[in-house]
Amino acid sequence: MTADFRFRHRVRYGECDPQQVVFNARYGDFIDIGITEYLRLLVGGTQGLNARGLDMMVVKQTKEWKAPARFDDVLEQTIRTGRVGTTSFSILTDFIRLPDGAPVMAAETIYVMTQFGAVEKRAIPADLASLLQTGVPGRLVDHAGPV
Repeated sequence: MTADFRFRHRVRYGECDPQQVVFNARYGDFIDIGITEYLRLLVGGTQGLNARGLDMMVVKQTKEWKAPARFDDVLEQTIRTGRVGTTSFSILTDFIRLPDGAPVMAAETIYVMTQFGAVEKRAIPADLASLLQTGVPGRLVDHAGPV
C-alpha cells in the first residue's frame, strides 16, 4: 500500500462522541475529504469533472471498523481506485492511526458517473477511466501537522 495516495488529518474534539471516540458518522466526512483531495490531484477535483460536463454520486458506502480513534489522534487514509466499470467506479479507503500504524477502519465507496447538472448516468470516458486506474501513487496531502 505504500504506493497509494495518502491523506492525513488530526481528529478534532467536536468529531468525538460521549464515549470519547470518533463518532461513527464522522467517518463519512473523513472519507469524503480524503477522496476530494485524491480527485483534486487526479482530475482537478470536482471542478475538473464539472468542466468536462461530468459529476459523480455516491450510490453505496460500506465501512468496517477495526479499532477506535480518539481526540487528537492522527489518522492516515490510504486511498486508491478499486473497480472501474462502464458507468460506476469504487474508491477504497483504509485508515490507520499514526504513529503506531494500527488499523482503524476500511471503506469502499461506489460512485456512479452522471451528467453535470442532471441525475442522468453517463459512461466514464476512456481517458478518465485510465486516470482512475492509475491513481496518484506515492502522493501525500497532510492536514495533520506534526505526528
